[in-house]
Amino acid sequence: MTSRPSSRWRPTTRWLVWAAILLGSAVANAFVEVMDASRRGEALALWQPMTWELSSAGMILLTLPLLWWGCQRWPLHADTWKRRLPLYLLASVAWSLLHVAGMMALRHLAYASLGEHYVDGAGWASRLLYEYLKDVRAFFTFVAIEHFFSWFGRRRQGEAHLLAAPEDAPPEEPVDRPERFLVRKLGRDFLVATGDIEYAQAAGNYMNLHVRGHDYPLRSTMAALEARLDPARFVRIHRSYVLNLGFLVSIEPLDSGEARAHLADGTALPCSRRQLPVLRAALGQGAALVAADPTLAGAAPRAST
Repeated sequence: MTSRPSSRWRPTTRWLVWAAILLGSAVANAFVEVMDASRRGEALALWQPMTWELSSAGMILLTLPLLWWGCQRWPLHADTWKRRLPLYLLASVAWSLLHVAGMMALRHLAYASLGEHYVDGAGWASRLLYEYLKDVRAFFTFVAIEHFFSWFGRRRQGEAHLLAAPEDAPPEEPVDRPERFLVRKLGRDFLVATGDIEYAQAAGNYMNLHVRGHDYPLRSTMAALEARLDPARFVRIHRSYVLNLGFLVSIEPLDSGEARAHLADGTALPCSRRQLPVLRAALGQGAALVAADPTLAGAAPRAST
């Protein structure tokens, strides 16, 4: 089993929910257009507005994963939204162009398959402007909803922070090598021992601290977190993973020169070819350190190759 980043809202479920909403709305809009045409005394075959609406909804569904990826890659926070707003505005233009181009192509294909010719009364310039004025609202609605659920997911799941030093007393532990992390979950605070962290995984601007089946996002870079962890216990095994040696059970070499690190709970983490010698060297060093200092027994290597 290979570990994957914790999902606050599983992508498949999220996509299916939006598919139901968008497709249901498209079908309803198509019937409304037929009814409006009938009231005006015009004949409008149902397949035409159905083609218009479904082509638009279909392209939105196809491009939503790209939009979600962008939200995760460049999240908006109180200290980043001003700097990243121009990027999102630029992305809204690109998203609209992709939406319109795909939508028009689908319409032409649908009409051609029925022996008809699709004619767009508006010119390309006016069509693009018209669609962008609609798409920019939809784009930022999707962005806002995505960020809301990401925020709510972090609140429900819990988010890790470094312990802050008291204002009227010296810190209880060195700031550069914390023994505990503060986890805030649904308004309550918990302390997580650093030694209980099985591994940490990079996820955008966050590091997910994996503890007993739960992932607690810590806003940090890989390099910053790695510098704060005890190198006698934690080793970087991949560009996205830092492993606690105390939870390592075995190393499985692969034909590619890479490896899988198997943990006690059955999780398998990727170990890159470059970091495999580092991991093996750390295991040997860890054994020597445990022999010299029994307090490091929690990091004792249990790996076999």
